[in-house]
Formats: sequence, C-alpha cells, structure tokens
Amino acid sequence: MNIYDISKQAGVSIATVSRVLNGSHNVKPATRKKVMDIIDQYGYTPNAFARGLGLDTMNSIGIICADSSDLYLAKAVYYIEGNLRKNGYNSVLMCSGYEHDSKENALSLLINQRVDAVIMVGSNYIEAEDENNRYIVNAATQTPIFLLNANLDCPNVFCTMCDDFRATQEAALLLLDSGITDILYLYNSRSYSGMQKLSGYRSAYDMREIPCNRELIQFFEGSREDIDGVRHFLCGLREQGLTFHAVLASEDMLAAGAVKYAKINNIAIPDELSVIGYNNSLLTVCSDPEISSVDNHLETLCSRLVKTCIGVLNGEEMPPKVIYSGELVRKATTNL
Repeated sequence: MNIYDISKQAGVSIATVSRVLNGSHNVKPATRKKVMDIIDQYGYTPNAFARGLGLDTMNSIGIICADSSDLYLAKAVYYIEGNLRKNGYNSVLMCSGYEHDSKENALSLLINQRVDAVIMVGSNYIEAEDENNRYIVNAATQTPIFLLNANLDCPNVFCTMCDDFRATQEAALLLLDSGITDILYLYNSRSYSGMQKLSGYRSAYDMREIPCNRELIQFFEGSREDIDGVRHFLCGLREQGLTFHAVLASEDMLAAGAVKYAKINNIAIPDELSVIGYNNSLLTVCSDPEISSVDNHLETLCSRLVKTCIGVLNGEEMPPKVIYSGELVRKATTNL
C-alpha cells in the first residue's frame, strides 16, 4: 500500500492525503475521516514519499541527468540545484548515461537513498515505447517525480517543458515565408523533445502546402561535442548532391557545425545559407557569425520546476504539467 493507493481508494488527491498525514487543518473533517479509515484499514506506514511530503523529511532531492558535460544539461542542473538550495534542500546528483538500463538503475538507487523527490533532467528519459517508461511510473508510486522538458501522463509525475513542437514549427515557417523552401533539418536525438522538434519542422511544410523532401531530414550519429564531425557530415551531403539554403538544427552544437561547413565551402551566411540553432546557448555567441537560435527559457523552466516540486512536498495542489513557449532570438545567421 502506498500513498497513491490511498488517494485512489479515498477518491481524493495525493496532496489531500499528504495534508491529512501532516495534520493540516485545511481538510474537511469528513475527508480526513475517509482517508484515516483507509490508512487504518490497510495498516499504512508512511514511506519515503510521505517523508518527502513533510513527515521526517530528509531535505534531499535526487537529480538525474544523462551527461553532466552536456552544455544544456549542465546548465539545467546548475539552475535546479541553486533553486533547491535556496529552498533549504540538498541535492544528490547522478549521471545515468543514455542507456535504458543505466537510467533505470540510477532512478532505483536514488529511491533507495530515500530522497524526498527525484528530478529527471532532459527529454531522453521518456522513450517512445510505453513499456520502457514503466520504471518511472513504478517509482512515482513511492516518490514524486519531476521531469524537465519531457512529458509523461502518470500520477505523481510533474512535467515542466518548452513547447518544442511550436517553437521549431515557427522557426521553420519564418524560413519558408522568407522564400527558402529547401531547409535542411539536422538533429541528433530521438528523445521526446527531439521528436517534437522534428514534427514541428514537418508541420510547417504541411501548413504552407509545400512538399517536404525527406532527404532534407538528416540525423547526425556522432558525438554531441563533435562540431567538426557535423561540418564533415554536411560536406558529405554536399558532395552527394544535396542542396539546401538553410539549416534548422535541433541544438546549437549542430548549428555551429553548419557555420563551419559554410565557411570551409565559401558559402555566404546568411545570404546563401541561413542557420538556426536551438537552446540559445553560449555556443551561439562564441560562433562567428553569431547564431540565431530558439531560446527555450531554460532558467525559467528550472525555476518553475523547483517551485512545483516544493509545492508538492508541502502538500499543495500543483499542476501536473506546465508548458512554456520558445522564442527565436535573431542574430547574424539569418535575415528574418
């Protein structure tokens, strides 16, 4: 028996159960009796999740990210840890890698350490097959789970994300409306976020009723740090006869590789080739020229995620899903 089972049996929210367990006065007597009767009936003893809701709390939050050297993930962990510290919580960080078994083991280890909640950073934790997400669903019956930029409809799982579909769609539409119809879409992840961005790109072509050449959708298999590898990859496409006058990239590293590709081939940016990245990271200003990029407001996402986490741990009713809009920051690689 866990806190989710109690809320289901009583027909009330988990936050209401937590308020009862915390002795809050903000619960109707009839509701309190209903919850307590079920607790007595099943002999429920508060577990790690209940501690996270205020009963003998450990004041520690587990954070999982796939790769702490990744610019986006490292910055997210920095924002999250800082916000948690301001709210009196310590952080326990685990780097899981991208393999499914490693991700599952990392989550299990944090649950066993009795952290009050777990924050999973990045959309790579949500996979296309529902069965591969079962370990998160199961963990959420013991400890609240918070996902940054990923979506999973499940009790005790709270999602804070950017609308990557619409942000990519709008960037593609701007390029199409400027007269560029051969936009190369370059991506390197089949995560939830990666698939949302790809769908947004395709949707833009559908909206303008322009045929989308599948050869213009290219997946880069190389390392997430191999900017020169991206340059090589694009040069190979050029040698194969593929033509394109814009590169819309799923992250800034790929866009930086596109700028290098243009320079080595004496292609003028942005007159002959427009480039748009994603994340509006430090890479966009380190590049010459500086790269136009979609800002997904990472700091705001992280701040909101922590606010939701603290609210849940305090027994407050919090939205299971919060979605923000991305915004294209125009720099020197576009004429939009």
